[in-house]
Amino acid sequence: MTTVSKDISAQSFIKVCQSDQAPLIIDVRTPAEVAQEFLPGCVNLPLHEVTAEKVQQLVADSSGPAEVYILCASSQRAKMAAKQLAGGVSAKLCVIDGGMQALKQAGADIKKGEGKVISLERQVRIAAGTLVVTGVVLGSLVHSGFYALSAFVGAGLIFAGITNTCGMGLLLARMPWNRRGTEPNICPIEGN
Repeated sequence: MTTVSKDISAQSFIKVCQSDQAPLIIDVRTPAEVAQEFLPGCVNLPLHEVTAEKVQQLVADSSGPAEVYILCASSQRAKMAAKQLAGGVSAKLCVIDGGMQALKQAGADIKKGEGKVISLERQVRIAAGTLVVTGVVLGSLVHSGFYALSAFVGAGLIFAGITNTCGMGLLLARMPWNRRGTEPNICPIEGN
């Protein structure tokens, strides 16, 4: 299978959504993030659960659309998903450039949910900051070896910036408060 991946602007994507045929939209954010706010009609399949087989099944179940739109908060995870799926899906993959942030700015119909969990990106920042401060405090008060914790987190952040992958984010995405189930969830469509 050959899969072509491209970016689509938020404005162009909104026009696609206004056409007669409903597009297949896969939201790769965590279930907790989707519970907080979502684009109606999207399928929630968190990044750490994305496989070519699951996406190909979604394509087959939705009458085989020519394009699959991949969405996340800022488009970084969507790009990672497209890279994971390259060559394994029969439909063309389109990453929504700028993700939910760009869609909100463009005036897309974003719905608020009942979720209370903060975004995965904020969770990573909080966890990294906490680990750095803990390493410095323990290094000052207990043993200088604890400074290594701060250095390790700093090195991890540098690695994440260079490779555009975040091990801490992938780990946090698997935490119980960020999970709902293992099957893709379809976000409600207005009127349902």
